[in-house]
Amino acid sequence: MFRYRWIIILMLFLANAINYTDRSAMSVALPLLSKQYHLTPSQAGMILSSFFIGYAIFNFVGGYMSDKKGPRLIMGTAMTAWSLFCGLTAATFNFISLFIVRLFFGFGEGPLTSTTNKAMNNWIPLKERARAVGIANAGAPLGGAVSGPIVALISLHWGWKCSFIVLAIVGLIWAIFWFKVSRDKPEMHPKVTKAELKEIIGEESLNLVNNQKAVAKPAVKTSLFTILKQPKVAALAVGMFGYNYTLFFFLTWFPSYLMDARHLSVGKMGIVSVLPWIAGGIGQIVGSIIIDYIYKVTGKAVFSRKIVLVTCLIASAICVALTGLASTVITAVTLMTFGICFLYLQATTYWAIIQDVVPSDKVGGTSGFVHAIANISGIIGPTVTGFIVQYSGHYTAAFILAGGLAIIGALGVAFFVKSNMAENLDSRKVV
Repeated sequence: MFRYRWIIILMLFLANAINYTDRSAMSVALPLLSKQYHLTPSQAGMILSSFFIGYAIFNFVGGYMSDKKGPRLIMGTAMTAWSLFCGLTAATFNFISLFIVRLFFGFGEGPLTSTTNKAMNNWIPLKERARAVGIANAGAPLGGAVSGPIVALISLHWGWKCSFIVLAIVGLIWAIFWFKVSRDKPEMHPKVTKAELKEIIGEESLNLVNNQKAVAKPAVKTSLFTILKQPKVAALAVGMFGYNYTLFFFLTWFPSYLMDARHLSVGKMGIVSVLPWIAGGIGQIVGSIIIDYIYKVTGKAVFSRKIVLVTCLIASAICVALTGLASTVITAVTLMTFGICFLYLQATTYWAIIQDVVPSDKVGGTSGFVHAIANISGIIGPTVTGFIVQYSGHYTAAFILAGGLAIIGALGVAFFVKSNMAENLDSRKVV
């Protein structure tokens, strides 16, 4: 039987694909921009970091606003904003103008992940959540995979500026469809049947929706600050910091590494860089299936997420660190492909844990806070890598640093995120 919630998942999948296509486009085009604007490696690193300044700030702002205004408005507005600034990249003319546009581009993209998580919490029943989050977020590696060939192809034939204009148009088209097909909650959508609504929110909550009243005692409200100050939330942010540092290092500098250190052409780089992204997309979907299976067998939601997170993040860290020591381009790409696959195997776990342990009306704000802290890695990481490359003359130390931070993140989750943290928190309520 058709379930309308899968239309929402499809739209979020496409949003994540567009997000990473747009975001990765700069990394692919950066060697061309660096020549045109005469950028040093440290300046190139600052351009890559500028995006994450705005992005990290609006991770929290977007998540908080999705709790207040709903994911439909926030997601649609975010897509429109970042698409406009993606297109404005073509109007830049030097380092400063490019830095400013990338900063505002980051503001636009910031709300995406936390708002996606909020939409999932509203639309998807607990037993399907890890799988649904995995499918929606699998759009990210797909976007990263197609970005290389698309941007490289357009840049070689019509110039790099044209590629950003094309990507902007695609995002604006998505926003139009999103406002047409989505609603904040399934009970607000006329195409959601009562049978599906019962699956999503449960029979008791469905009766509350139908009757417009409740006789039970009102739920005790927990403040967002009370949730955020828990050490377990901080540990989850540290874990995601390690994950994001590794991912953003790959996203921002791996194309330049292939061209500078391995001497690949723009065309070959665009093709080779697809392989880790494809592996990541497969890993994301497979990881979510594994998590749901472990939960089904053990009945322990947080444990099913945590075991995959810790194991796969450590495996990814080892592969990424070894990439910096590889002697051939084949070895480097192979190790990085496995590293990104392991990285995405555990990618959905952070969002699933938040949904498991946080009241539904605070999921957006908590997701935004954790994501904002984690994305500080995107602010400092690309710049640090730029300085490492500029002053050491190679990328080895940058790969090892990324792997080391991922291991620290995995250990933080292993020791401080406990399964019993969900005992007194709700899973989903209709208010």
